[in-house]
Amino acid sequence: MKTASFQHNSKIGYGLVDNEQVFPASWAFRNLYPSLRDVLHANMLAEFQCDAVALNQPLDLSDVILLPPIPNPGKIICVGINYKKIYPLDITPPVMNYPIIFGKERETLVGHKHPLHIPTGFAADSFDYEGEIAVIIGKQGQHISEKTALNHVAGYTVLNDGSVREWQKHSIHAGKNFAGSGACGPWMITADEIKNPEKMELTTRLNGQIVQNAKANEMIFNISKQIAYISSILPLASGDIIATGSPEGTGGSQKPPRFLIAGDVLDISVSQVGTLTNKVGAG
Repeated sequence: MKTASFQHNSKIGYGLVDNEQVFPASWAFRNLYPSLRDVLHANMLAEFQCDAVALNQPLDLSDVILLPPIPNPGKIICVGINYKKIYPLDITPPVMNYPIIFGKERETLVGHKHPLHIPTGFAADSFDYEGEIAVIIGKQGQHISEKTALNHVAGYTVLNDGSVREWQKHSIHAGKNFAGSGACGPWMITADEIKNPEKMELTTRLNGQIVQNAKANEMIFNISKQIAYISSILPLASGDIIATGSPEGTGGSQKPPRFLIAGDVLDISVSQVGTLTNKVGAG
């Protein structure tokens, strides 16, 4: 099941996506569960599907503005350096005993087909992309075991962890949290549709050219390990997002670096999920 949050006629809603149409949740259902995050918290996905299909006229997908699937996540936790990188001979690769994690604010993410905001001033000179598979938590929990971790996943989506490389030297939080620098979407595919998450494949295209490509089974720490590790530090809640890391091929890793400029188009695809498309800048 594809579930999406959207704006239509200046109103925010959510619905089920099927065959280029959106079946919105009814007014009565949204009165009980105002957002998709509330639906997950109440474990009401099945009831939402019945409500959306049975009670409402569909909208054309082209007539709505897609928002990040969970526009109001409580937490966005990103995992860094989670794929093997190619390092110069004079640089020793880091030893990865535990996942590297950092937080991202919700204001950093826009939806599918929204323009990415170019940072102002010198920050624009090192504006980069990071295509990632993202996990959306359904069942809340803390101290979750690796064995049961996937039972806590509501679904999967696509995320661009927009980064300003020079500002990462100030702090990770600064470089990762420029407003509107990243994106998430176009929707969430529910976990029951993904029989084996390890087979998901991530592909990032910049202006049509493939710049990143990797399968989930190439992660250093798989999704179950990430959930278990993060939940050992703080509780995971319904609607929280985990961005699982970005493989080789970001602009900053190229020789010479190829950072984003106005007019660039990013297409980030995850097999079985969909493609997140964003243009850099409003022009």
